[in-house]
Amino acid sequence: MFDHVKFGVSDYAASKSFFLQALEPIGVKVASEGTPTYGVELSSKSNVSLCLFQTEEKPAHLHLAFAAENREQVDAFYQKALQAGGKDNGAPGLRPEYHANYYAAFVIGPDGHNIEVVCSNPAN
Repeated sequence: MFDHVKFGVSDYAASKSFFLQALEPIGVKVASEGTPTYGVELSSKSNVSLCLFQTEEKPAHLHLAFAAENREQVDAFYQKALQAGGKDNGAPGLRPEYHANYYAAFVIGPDGHNIEVVCSNPAN
């Protein structure tokens, strides 16, 4: 639905490391990078990207949801995100209040953003 999302972070190195580690299970890598105040563009196979940049401004917290191809990627995201310093905000599992196959996990990232990875496909 979007081309890219760009938001400021208070600790560029920590946020870059967190997102690269946490989103590695869904194929996210550095697509391009400039100075910390310009930022880094992270992307997977698609043309959609997440961009982070260093700022002293205090942005409002975001909820970012990334699509996974399968439930195993959701599980792997959750483990990697916790290892990268994220805080639990909802372990992997079905969320039938959204729809029958909504399988997601949630963590709070370095700047307090709610980061989600979701798979809407049925279990294999």
